[in-house]
Amino acid sequence: MKRLKGPPAYTGVENLEVMAEARNYNSWLVRRVLDHVRPGARVLDFGAGSGTFADLIRRDGLDVTCIEPDPTLRRVLQQRGFEAMAELSDLPADRQFDLIYSLNVLEHIEDDAAAVQAIARRVCAGGVLLIYVPAFAILFTAMDRRVGHVRRYRLHELTGLVRAAGLQVVGARYVDCLGFAATIAYRLLGDHNGGINRRALQLYDRLVFPVSQQLDRIFGRLFGKNALVVSRRIA
Repeated sequence: MKRLKGPPAYTGVENLEVMAEARNYNSWLVRRVLDHVRPGARVLDFGAGSGTFADLIRRDGLDVTCIEPDPTLRRVLQQRGFEAMAELSDLPADRQFDLIYSLNVLEHIEDDAAAVQAIARRVCAGGVLLIYVPAFAILFTAMDRRVGHVRRYRLHELTGLVRAAGLQVVGARYVDCLGFAATIAYRLLGDHNGGINRRALQLYDRLVFPVSQQLDRIFGRLFGKNALVVSRRIA
């Protein structure tokens, strides 16, 4: 049987550290995860990185298990007290979770269909899988190349993967409509080496992202910088 690994060793650690400073953005993502958990839920972070999201979710009283293939990042997670493994197959074969979330990870994996199927098998009956990824190929920039992105997604592509894995889609939308325009501008005028301007990110996170959240109520079915799909295992 083919062993399915998680995302490859991460090549964008510097960008990961900068993104950890996007407090509004990160808080919004954490709230989306917490929308689907109950006290005592078994939670898995697939592609946990250095633990930015796992740590915020743990502060809500939840026990989070982490999958992280990068050995350096995995050691960071373990030093911070997380149960962290390199790949799903390192877990006991019968271990399942009430909620699995994967935030900006699937786009790194060549065989994303096999990855979603393997993740879905770890979702218990009634459990939830939440996937958040970059959207629209037209937004592919030097930053995507720098951090090892293979693709960006349209909603129908992501929901198709989830349904093929036997899960029922309960929510799907684009996120950060103003980020769509900002990414176009970055593609035309930004750092061609794929770096992130820390000050520009902080300003966008503080001033623009909250407005974008409100506008997503109107434009979230049409476009955005990212795509969010929530699905559930019915049986």
